[in-house]
Amino acid sequence: MVNVFQNPNWKQVYAVEINNKFEILENLDDEDSMDNNINEKRGNIKTIIMETKQQLIEKDEGIETFKNKWYDEECKFAMEEMKKAREKWLIKGRREKEEQECHHKRKEARRMIRNKKKTYTKNVIESIEEDQKHNNTRKMYQTVNQFKKGYQHKCSIIRNKK
Repeated sequence: MVNVFQNPNWKQVYAVEINNKFEILENLDDEDSMDNNINEKRGNIKTIIMETKQQLIEKDEGIETFKNKWYDEECKFAMEEMKKAREKWLIKGRREKEEQECHHKRKEARRMIRNKKKTYTKNVIESIEEDQKHNNTRKMYQTVNQFKKGYQHKCSIIRNKK
């Protein structure tokens, strides 16, 4: 399960979302009067908290992973151009001009992605060295372990306790 409070941006967004939803719930409670029992109110609060957390997870899913921090808009654009060139080549009947353009776009996109990833790994290694120089051993080992393990799928399922 993803911990919302590990990310500092999420803390603030989560607090704002929860406050907004509780204000809405208070307005509804004022209108409904005191007929609702305590169990219904508790259920409403529980669903608000769970829904807010799930919305944050869905909104930010996969963006902050260690794996794809180097993959930015420029890489996305290069990949889209490569896909468009390939589709054009396939639609036009596999002509040589389109084939050369497709291969050129593919080569260009791969080169860009390779360079982005290389500079990212270089920056991570430099940050690890800086952490070691400044005696930030915990942060250094966290970065090393995260970098060594690579991408690990995060489970974004919220389970109900019965």
